[in-house]
Amino acid sequence: MANRWAGITIDCAYPSRLASFWSAMLSIPITAEHGDDPGWATVGSRYDGKPRLTFQRVAEPKTGKVRIHLDIEVDEIEAGRRQVENLGGHWSGERHDYDEGVVMVMRDPEDHEFCLVQYFR
Repeated sequence: MANRWAGITIDCAYPSRLASFWSAMLSIPITAEHGDDPGWATVGSRYDGKPRLTFQRVAEPKTGKVRIHLDIEVDEIEAGRRQVENLGGHWSGERHDYDEGVVMVMRDPEDHEFCLVQYFR
């Protein structure tokens, strides 16, 4: 039996808003895998061979730090930061400079943490 990574589901208040943010951030289209159900939105498709992001409406608000997050590789860290901010996300203020590159902890429009990573070549 072969196991395959199919995607990540993120709990949120506004699935379509987060799907729009992540679709623009990753240049991956929003799909209608859940039909017209406003409680769900998906970026990518289970049919394209890559993991997808699915957003699921939940009633309770985010209350603490998420224990899993996405790392998004960018060519230039400050350009990546500007893109996130232009799409409605924001920088947490946390930045790490390592020998192999730079990591900035960002937040999407609903405050989910993710990292922008610029590797030095």
